[in-house]
Amino acid sequence: MLITMQELVRQFNLNITGILHVGAHECEELVDYEREGVARDKTYWVEAMPSKVDFCRKRYGDGLHIYQAVIDKIDGAPVTFYITNNGQSSSILEFGTHSTNHPTVHVVAKVETNTTRLDTLIEREQIPISKLNFVNLDIQGVELRALKSMEKYLHHVQYIYTEVNIEEVYKGCNLINEIDNYLQGFGFVRVAQKIYSDLGWGDAFYIKQ
Repeated sequence: MLITMQELVRQFNLNITGILHVGAHECEELVDYEREGVARDKTYWVEAMPSKVDFCRKRYGDGLHIYQAVIDKIDGAPVTFYITNNGQSSSILEFGTHSTNHPTVHVVAKVETNTTRLDTLIEREQIPISKLNFVNLDIQGVELRALKSMEKYLHHVQYIYTEVNIEEVYKGCNLINEIDNYLQGFGFVRVAQKIYSDLGWGDAFYIKQ
């Protein structure tokens, strides 16, 4: 997170009841969440790569709520998942300007898989979304599609933290203004952002007004 949880909680006086984190990687934010008073059993993680899910379960134990799924706005769509040498840049989208902005990062494997909507995952795994008012999205250009896939549950959400793009870092990725426009329809306003303009991406934070 380019904007830390501590900064967000202090600046906006957040009252976080639970977190849905999509794009867990290695659950790096878990300690920060706990430090800000969000207990481990009130955070639910989603990660596309099975190896990372296994890593997190071994590292943090069976009490960790983590689910393997490749999130998109359509259920069961066949896609290629591009795995990168740094792990964090892996996506169902091919590199756009990412290739030139981060020349040391490259695709090391391609895996054929199928997609899952967030609302489908929430219902299948009985994730208590009504108790989770903070959503964190970091899935490499597919964040808006993920939001649309849980649209019927957005009324439960008060805070959204998401990676954003100001150029096609990934081919076909949504840009920050598209996320702004979509979330405005649900009463969310962007109140903070940290953008690396030379790299074309950053993070943004939205609060429901």
